[in-house]
Amino acid sequence: MVEQAEALRRTPLSRERVLCTAVALADAGGIESLSMRNLAQHLGVVPMALYKHVANKDELLDGMIDAVVGEIDPPEPDADWKQTVRGRILSARQMLLRHPWAALAIESRNTPTPGVLGYLDSMVGAFRAGGFSTDLAHHVMHAMGSRILGFSQELFDATRRAGRSGPAEPDPAAGFPPEAAARFPHLAEIAGAASHDDASVVGPGCDDQFEFEFALDLLLDGVDRLHRQGWRSAP
Repeated sequence: MVEQAEALRRTPLSRERVLCTAVALADAGGIESLSMRNLAQHLGVVPMALYKHVANKDELLDGMIDAVVGEIDPPEPDADWKQTVRGRILSARQMLLRHPWAALAIESRNTPTPGVLGYLDSMVGAFRAGGFSTDLAHHVMHAMGSRILGFSQELFDATRRAGRSGPAEPDPAAGFPPEAAARFPHLAEIAGAASHDDASVVGPGCDDQFEFEFALDLLLDGVDRLHRQGWRSAP
């Protein structure tokens, strides 16, 4: 332990090292557990040493976001717009699965970070390179919403919470809680009509990856149809 601490002190501190360590700490314990003090401790430096590389906690968080957004795969050479957009969105989703704190962190920023802006700009560029008008590209980005970054608010997560009367998790085999099923019969009917994934964040009975790709493909197919029709918004 002493040798490890000494090695940390001898390793030159850099912005990249600060951000990589911060990302690792957030991955392990969540973003709420990250502080400048415990980050400095893991780096083997005093907290003031960090401020030569990040001005404050907000700048640290911005840098962490850009570091993980940089993990999203670049466009494949010679791929058409739909392959490019689909592939990069699914790569963004895998990045968020590796870094569960990142989606909330991205949403929490008042202004998108340079890395997020660069990624969004490249996605608009993929639509434009595919022959989309600026008008259609504008509306497509609205329709995609956060899904373009690999995440979305899940409907069944909300309905599952609405059906609970207490903090205890329902038995996955029980499906929609009986009292909620009586009040909302149509939601109850479809709640269990899906492939199962016990670790799903959507809810018991749902396969996260399938549901995400299903919605993504619906959107992309609809966008493709509008593009082929030469769609324009109302004047």
